[in-house]
Amino acid sequence: MLWASLAPLTALTPEIPTFLKTGLGLIIGATCAIPVWTREAGLARLRIRDVLLGIYGLLGYHTFLFLAFDTSPKVSANLINYLWPLFIVVLAPVFNRQLVLGPRLSLAALLGFVGAGLAILSAGSAEITFYPGYFFALAAALVWSTFSLASARSATFSARSLGLAALFSGAISICAHLLFEKSTTLDFPQILLLVAMGLGPLGAAFYFWDHALRQGNPQQVGLLSFLTPLLSTSILLVVTGQQLSILLVASALLIAGGSLLGRTAKV
Repeated sequence: MLWASLAPLTALTPEIPTFLKTGLGLIIGATCAIPVWTREAGLARLRIRDVLLGIYGLLGYHTFLFLAFDTSPKVSANLINYLWPLFIVVLAPVFNRQLVLGPRLSLAALLGFVGAGLAILSAGSAEITFYPGYFFALAAALVWSTFSLASARSATFSARSLGLAALFSGAISICAHLLFEKSTTLDFPQILLLVAMGLGPLGAAFYFWDHALRQGNPQQVGLLSFLTPLLSTSILLVVTGQQLSILLVASALLIAGGSLLGRTAKV
């Protein structure tokens, strides 16, 4: 639900430059880790490799995704981007030898991806023409899926390292804003929306995600992740006042069916 709110919040803040929005959002999101830092001796015993892994995931994913949006049609790029839940299901056995990829789980992941694709297509039409930006979207999907699986496997990666990675990633994004984007002045409503974005989809969502991967089966979590584009598109329809489409209904059925099929698979 938190990640599903990112697109509507982004749609409500079109005047804010992308890198500035991302940087401030990630820095605000890093404050979600303050209670953990306080409870667990602050930044002591943090491993540099865990922080670098977090920067790889947070900054790498968002950078590639925004590059894809800037160099190719957004609907098509987003469709390719949502290969990441499929990659999590498929690549999970590579990171965890206790997990296997059977035919039923493969079919469940395919149904989920098709459902996610229909949800995205219901918000616009994807272009068949090839754009170099599609490589960036594919890179974003690979970065987020491999980061998610690697962080779940690490015994030392924690909310503390994730929070520090968000802080560094946000600072780097702010530097990118100063170098590549025009400066802007934020008004009070925009600041409130940025705070909501930082505490939600660019903040707490990452910590819930980390906890889910550690406490649950990554392949099951990956299947549930296909709900994000469905929920996001549904919220966008409400925000923009558009009507529900047949594609969105079909998307919901496919994602729900894939999730149920995946839960009955042997993993």
